[in-house]
Amino acid sequence: MRLADKVCVITGGGSGMGRVAASLFAAQGAKVVVAEFDANAGEETVRLVKDAGGQAIAVKADVSKEADAQAMIMAALREYS
Repeated sequence: MRLADKVCVITGGGSGMGRVAASLFAAQGAKVVVAEFDANAGEETVRLVKDAGGQAIAVKADVSKEADAQAMIMAALREYS
C-alpha cells in the first residue's frame, strides 16, 4: 500500500473527483479527511470509504474561510495523530 501511514486531506471530497480521490487514497492505505461544505455528501463519501475497508472522517468546511481551514486541519490532527 503506497499511502500506508499517511494522512490525506481531500477538499471537495463529497462528490465528483474529490470522492474518487478519497476512495483511491483510502484504497492505497491513507487515512482520509473528507473536507466538504455539504455535510451529507461528506458523510456519504466516508461511508463509501469505510464500506470498502478504508479509514476516513468527514469535516464540514468551506476552505475559502480561514477558520474552517484551520478547523479541518485540527480535526485531522485530533483523529490521526
